[in-house]
Amino acid sequence: MTKVQGTGTFDFKRHHVAEYPDENLTTPQNPPDSIPNSMTLIEIQRDRLTKIAAANWMKGGEEEWPAFDAELVKEIYRTELLVKEGRGGGGRKPVVLQRVMILEVSQYLENYLWPNFDPGTASFEHVMSMILMVNEKFRENVAAWICFYDRKDVFRAFLERVLHLKEEKDRDLSIAEKTNYLVFMINAFQSLEDEIVSGTVLRLASLQGWHSLSYGRFQMELCLKPELIKKWKRMTKKEAKEAKKKGEGNLDIANRLEVKFLRNLVSEFLEVLDSKVFPGDDYEVDDACVLFCERFMEFLIDLLSQLPTRRYLRPLVADVAVVAKCHLSALYTHEKGKLFSQLVDLLQFYETFEISDHEGTQLADDEVLQSHYERFQSFQLLAFKKIPKLRDLALTNIGAIHRRGELTKKLSVLSPDELQDLVCSKLKLVSKDDPWSERIDFLVEVMVSFFQKQQSQREAINALPLYPNEQVMWDESLVPSINYSGEGCLALPKLNLQFLTLHDYLLRNFNLFRLESTYEIREDIQEAVPHLLAYINNEGETAFRGWSRMAVPIKEFKITEVKQPNIGEVKPAAVTAEINFSISSYKTHIRSEWNALKEHDVLFLLCIRPSFEPLSPEEAAKATVPQKLGLQYVRGCEVIEIRDEDGTLMNDFSGRVKRDEWKPPKGELRTVTVALDTAQYHMDVTDIAEKGAEDVYGSFNILMRRKPKENNFKAILESIRDLMNETCLVPDWLHNIFLGYGNPSAALWTKMPNILETVDFKDTFLDADHLMEAFPDFQVSFVNTDGTENLCPHPPFRIKLPKTLKSHAHSLASNNPDVALKKDVDTAGQEKLIVEAYVPPDPGPYPQDKPKQNSVRFTPTQIGAIISGIQPGLTMVVGPPGTGKTDTAVQILNVLYHNCPSQRTLIITHSNQALNDLFEKIMQRDVPARYLLRLGQGEQELATDMDFSRQGRVNAMLVRRLELLSEVERLARSLQLPGDVGYTCETAGYFWLLHVYSRWEQFLADCSANRGKPTYVRDRFPFKEFFRNAPEPIFTGESFDTDMRAARGCFRHLKIMFQELEECRAFELLKSTVDRSNYLMTKQAKIVAMTCTHAALKRKDFLQVGFKYDNLLMEESAQILEIETFIPMLLQRQEDGYARLKRCILIGDHHQLPPVVKNMAFQKYSHMDQSLFTRFVRLGIPYIELNAQGRARPTIAKLYNWRYRELGDLPFLKESVFFHRANSGFSYDYQLVDVPDYNGRGETAPSPWFYQNEGEAEYIVSVYIYMRLLGYPADKISILTTYNGQKLLIRDVVNRRCVPYDFIGPPSKISTVDKFQGQQNDFILLSLVRTRFVGHLRDVRRLVVAMSRARLGLYVFCRRSLFEQCYELQPTFQLLLQRPDQLSLVLTENTPLTHRNVDDPGPSYLVSCIEEMSHIVNTRMHQIYQARLVSYQSSTYQNQGAASMEESVEPVIDKMTMNGSMLENSVGEVGHVDGPEKVRDIEGLADRQVPSLNEMDSDGKVKDGRDRASAMEE
Repeated sequence: MTKVQGTGTFDFKRHHVAEYPDENLTTPQNPPDSIPNSMTLIEIQRDRLTKIAAANWMKGGEEEWPAFDAELVKEIYRTELLVKEGRGGGGRKPVVLQRVMILEVSQYLENYLWPNFDPGTASFEHVMSMILMVNEKFRENVAAWICFYDRKDVFRAFLERVLHLKEEKDRDLSIAEKTNYLVFMINAFQSLEDEIVSGTVLRLASLQGWHSLSYGRFQMELCLKPELIKKWKRMTKKEAKEAKKKGEGNLDIANRLEVKFLRNLVSEFLEVLDSKVFPGDDYEVDDACVLFCERFMEFLIDLLSQLPTRRYLRPLVADVAVVAKCHLSALYTHEKGKLFSQLVDLLQFYETFEISDHEGTQLADDEVLQSHYERFQSFQLLAFKKIPKLRDLALTNIGAIHRRGELTKKLSVLSPDELQDLVCSKLKLVSKDDPWSERIDFLVEVMVSFFQKQQSQREAINALPLYPNEQVMWDESLVPSINYSGEGCLALPKLNLQFLTLHDYLLRNFNLFRLESTYEIREDIQEAVPHLLAYINNEGETAFRGWSRMAVPIKEFKITEVKQPNIGEVKPAAVTAEINFSISSYKTHIRSEWNALKEHDVLFLLCIRPSFEPLSPEEAAKATVPQKLGLQYVRGCEVIEIRDEDGTLMNDFSGRVKRDEWKPPKGELRTVTVALDTAQYHMDVTDIAEKGAEDVYGSFNILMRRKPKENNFKAILESIRDLMNETCLVPDWLHNIFLGYGNPSAALWTKMPNILETVDFKDTFLDADHLMEAFPDFQVSFVNTDGTENLCPHPPFRIKLPKTLKSHAHSLASNNPDVALKKDVDTAGQEKLIVEAYVPPDPGPYPQDKPKQNSVRFTPTQIGAIISGIQPGLTMVVGPPGTGKTDTAVQILNVLYHNCPSQRTLIITHSNQALNDLFEKIMQRDVPARYLLRLGQGEQELATDMDFSRQGRVNAMLVRRLELLSEVERLARSLQLPGDVGYTCETAGYFWLLHVYSRWEQFLADCSANRGKPTYVRDRFPFKEFFRNAPEPIFTGESFDTDMRAARGCFRHLKIMFQELEECRAFELLKSTVDRSNYLMTKQAKIVAMTCTHAALKRKDFLQVGFKYDNLLMEESAQILEIETFIPMLLQRQEDGYARLKRCILIGDHHQLPPVVKNMAFQKYSHMDQSLFTRFVRLGIPYIELNAQGRARPTIAKLYNWRYRELGDLPFLKESVFFHRANSGFSYDYQLVDVPDYNGRGETAPSPWFYQNEGEAEYIVSVYIYMRLLGYPADKISILTTYNGQKLLIRDVVNRRCVPYDFIGPPSKISTVDKFQGQQNDFILLSLVRTRFVGHLRDVRRLVVAMSRARLGLYVFCRRSLFEQCYELQPTFQLLLQRPDQLSLVLTENTPLTHRNVDDPGPSYLVSCIEEMSHIVNTRMHQIYQARLVSYQSSTYQNQGAASMEESVEPVIDKMTMNGSMLENSVGEVGHVDGPEKVRDIEGLADRQVPSLNEMDSDGKVKDGRDRASAMEE
């Protein structure tokens, strides 16, 4: 394995960035006969296609392009794109991917094919070339249809031309062309959110298609759905009228596109399947035909798994009996047809899916079973009346004959003619005209598949093991390797825009999540097992020479208990086992990891049996991964408990071992009790009994663990499975939208009942002007509480939301660029907005009584988001970078708490960092700390002195209880009342009622009769003595009203005090920590925060304790997987069959990076990286887009704000001098720096997808050193890159060149763009790495993240000639390239501050190459050392005298002179020095961290530099 710089031999697998592979990577999986696909940049530039592109359409020069040449398009298609026999890897590739990539990157579609497309005159080759380019865009996951929108009518004509392409008589399509055509149709049907595409292709899935049904099937479908008869009659009348208008005498329905298109496709597929897959008698498979068949299965699966296409196409699939014919095909059982057979089974699953096609409602298990019995009874009745030979079948109990074997046996009594008559004439399941109707096996297959009992989906999912085994792990069609290129299809479900039912949604997510975790487990096994160095010893048993941190040999394994199955099940209720292993061979820190195993951790049992002799090179090339590893079996298990050598329980969390009795584990032997997967155990035992298979459980010899953070998959899978076993109810207002149907705006607050008519906005508005700015199209009228006009209004404000505002859902629409709250008004005047300015009650006399106030001046759009968020229904907020998403979310929570104090809110985020940021801001608002709770592991990272975990909150409540009771005692003493009134919360409650509240009522009654006496309140206030310790005098005695307000504030303080005591009473009564924690979570806390992972892991616990919440706010929701967004909606049980959830607020940004999915096959093929937020946006659900950013300079923001509708800048960015100052030492605040080849090389890939670029790494680090020498703080600089390989390379260069010098040191962060999402810094140095193909930066979302991380300075290092050609990145790179592509420095500036304006480039110096930048840095580094030498000489002279100084300095000078190689290695060649004055400036500004020579070793290096470098590694 290639050693990669910056990581270990086995480590590089951890750093794959999911993207499609380029053809330029040669992998071991490539077949030997495939074309060479490793191309250098020079080869690409010299390539024939590159030269043609440069001459005809590629941007770059000012010369005009020649006129369009249709013959050139034909010639390119025939010579470069058309796959001939023997090309494309043995027929498995319908296109030569490398040629397509070169054309697509050169903008062949955007600059040549599309601008010159004429639907009437374009050639077949022109259309097919466009099809291939669109397919390639989908393969690379970039926007495919966007370039067509400049000519929408022509786009429609192009789609029509594609649909009629096969009707053109001048040529027949080859099998590769048919496959490419099919892929285009798949992509079109996956783009139903695009109005033009959906409007064209959905015609193919309409009721008109039923004209092609056989007469029997047509009758059957109309009988099952009588309401369709009227619709059918209306449609046929309309068709007749249209034909009459066109002057067509005879209505030729059969030749209409809507009727014949899909039927012809099916016929074409069946012809290929029947006669072309095996073209000769030698049973050799045609791989191209197999790929076509697989793609066609994918096409049908896609059509049947979406309701709009399923409704009218499922009868067509059933009429032709596609599934039955596939089952009987030779390919289905052939070794090369494994993927095809899995796809056929998936198609059968969706054909028989438990749903009412026309109502779109899910069928319950009872309804499915009842339907099955009714169908079978009807068949028995028919058989009894008309088929004497089936009399026995007619009289038999259904349960005895509705399985495949029994049913086939009963039908065998019929002759071929009788069977054909039954199937085709009596039951009308297939047409007599079908050529297959002559085959007995086909007729029997049709009958059996129609009448046999199907296993319910719920039963199937409960019988499925949660842990993967070795068969699933290494099945490439289910769990593809990292080398998946996107050229073929897979037997995987897809996460589409729409889902059939909630069960379908959960099932797809369950399967994908299970397989994604399987992939990660497989990678861990492949990483751990080779380190064990397994071999066969002299006794013929497996032994191990090596060791692995994550895997340990098993000394003994035994199953201790198998419980009887539960009623109605066949699998055991539980299976437990004991495993003995030793940790003697490990060092202390690894031992502690094994000792840290705890209950519910997941382990894996492996059976390894290596071959007796090593595999030969030929055998190794053909061997599978398990064969290479000697891996026989893999089984998962869950820890129940772990004991040490003495049998003492370790890591007990159940309370059996008390904390004071806990002792460190003894010995080196460990015994772990585990729970095995009961479903897998039942399957294994059945195989042993029925097939004589080996006893798996007697063969385990390795126990493997995984990192805890990566090992939570089982709990999440269990949560999903539990949801499928429940009648999971999404709120009615969200149900249809969630599945992707109905009116997209149906869940908006404007359409919801029970909205808040009047909203108290508390501290949302800073002043009256702020409020009027938020409602620019309303005439704002301020009134007092009594309804009189208020001429000098001050916050807080209550607003009565007018009906006109509620009716304007369009103001939030996703296709409306103006998202502020607006109202269409006529010229006569504006609608009035009544705003009540009220005086809040006096909060109390103490500083802690004063409420915390908001200081953010929210924009009108943010106000719109706050109004929508506090109302019932679905609120979606798109927050571009720096637009204050978190502040908006916090204010929603704040206003919601004060307007609905009895409701509870759940906060979910993707990361602990985001949750802590949100939580820390909530703590700064007027929400009492006792109502806040933070769950999960990240609580300790909160930047606060208070503990908001469950235990921390319980302790805080108990401490608060004692404080309040002491205050009650003080109050009693002030009232001169005897007795221990502050003994418990209960006694304090009685004291409140009897003595405090009664005195207050008496006081109010007395005051009402003495309002004219100014000093009355001061003299008669009953609690004056208690409040004597107030920091300021409470009463003035000058005004009755003023003093009365202060008195009410004092009483409010007392009331809140006793209210808190009442809340503490439960913690007084409950004695156990667990009960107190559960009460806190379920009753006390009003705002509960956790990550989506914690919610999925703990769902079962939440249900058990009765957790309830009314509102759900989800931050970072565009970064959360679909299923991890869905589970938090269902963390509570339903109330009387209804969901309690009232509000769902999703905040995110679909223009930034999606959730992380490690396996690119699941990411690209199955769209597993699609978040619920993004899907809702695609469905057209209205959202509010925040439109003012406050992060970056306006000039830097322009690099990415084109991606948003109207993203502007907050006023302070334009007003602040801080943002108008230039970056010292740089001519520009942002710049693209063109990096040529370094040492003759551009990008390299030491291993697949591990891209590095040494030139960019050296250049970036030189610029970083330059910034540090100028005095830029290291924590204000981050280095980003788009690949993990480059990140590790840059880290190595920084460790070599920067870490040894503490006046330079490492930057704040060296990270990938993906990992840095959600973070920011003042200065960003960005390396784009690639020099041959653009790679995954073509995903515009990654570009937006990369460009939006910098506040003050962004410097992009890349290959200009490559990135300026990329169509998707044009808006950004056109701006970048308006400035010089050589780094422009201002060398006259030597401090981190400058008075130069950002628009003034200053005296620019253009750096020509990497070596020159190193030369500049080298010069400044030497200035530092010269200054240090002078300083050292001066101090030595003063301390020792001139003579001794000479003796001590001379060796140091010699050493530093001789050690030029050290500096050359770190900063490059030595250069000219600018003078001592600048040296002193630099030395003084480099954070005052320059080490003295006493801190350096004899070679002039900083002491402990090596240790610092190693400490930098993560």
